[in-house]
Amino acid sequence: MSKKESIAEFYSRHGQEYTKAGQFNIYRREEFACDSTALPPNRRDFYKISMITKGTGILSYADKAILIDKPAITFLNPLIPYSWEPTSQDQAGYFCLFTEDFINQNLKNESLSQSPLFKVGGNHIFFPNEESILLLKGIFENMFREIGSGYHNKYDLLRSYVQIIMHEAMKMQPPETFYQSGNASERISTLFLELLERQYPIDAPSQILKLTTANEFARQLNVHTNTLNRALKESTGKTTTEWIAERMVKEAKALLQFSNWDIAEVAYSLGFEHSSNFIIFFKKQTEFTPLQFRKEVGTNNLLKANEAI
Repeated sequence: MSKKESIAEFYSRHGQEYTKAGQFNIYRREEFACDSTALPPNRRDFYKISMITKGTGILSYADKAILIDKPAITFLNPLIPYSWEPTSQDQAGYFCLFTEDFINQNLKNESLSQSPLFKVGGNHIFFPNEESILLLKGIFENMFREIGSGYHNKYDLLRSYVQIIMHEAMKMQPPETFYQSGNASERISTLFLELLERQYPIDAPSQILKLTTANEFARQLNVHTNTLNRALKESTGKTTTEWIAERMVKEAKALLQFSNWDIAEVAYSLGFEHSSNFIIFFKKQTEFTPLQFRKEVGTNNLLKANEAI
């Protein structure tokens, strides 16, 4: 390419088009411009494994930041907000992007997000030794060859390569040079609130909330449910369940007011298998049924429109 684009420009230009039919693709880091502009910490709907073989920079995710000044491998998922700020011009290595659909076929027991490498409260940055660097480089190069091959089962093989990279990383010790802010309760609360908010807004009936209970959030954050509840109560005065319900009601109201989805679609997108359970929940929180609320806001909007005429 005549002019290298930055990683940020790449995400902006490609959006959801970064993957092919197999929901997977791989790139070389040196093919992108590495200026001093930090990659903004917005939501990305894919998993990412990066191997940095050359160059330095600061990787920030959740409430942590670390200076990467030697070869490293990182693991990030759609629920983890992160940013990358390069501190050197020369950058090299690899990164692969893939969706939940790519991994579901092969990892049957749990989604990849439950791995300690991808869990929000887990370790995501590892510094391989020389032996591991050579092994990982070989795996990434094999992935490049396979993605361009005509082999019928190449995506199955690519999934196997991803798992090998994960196992190799889990043999490494996590870095001890993180900078953390606040006390333990504040840190857990910050991670929870970030994780909660990143599930919203819901843009389509097929977009279903993945985390809807205190236990599910606690597992994702790698803490006990009681620990999460105590931290939130201490830091915010609200329990985990209260925060989840409050945010869910806010989204339900927005969907009822601004979308034409039927009640069953709204309920399903919010994680309710049966719309009757959603109706009971919504009425308990607002004293209105979803239908009553929709009619009420519709009437109010009509009155406001008439007053403006």
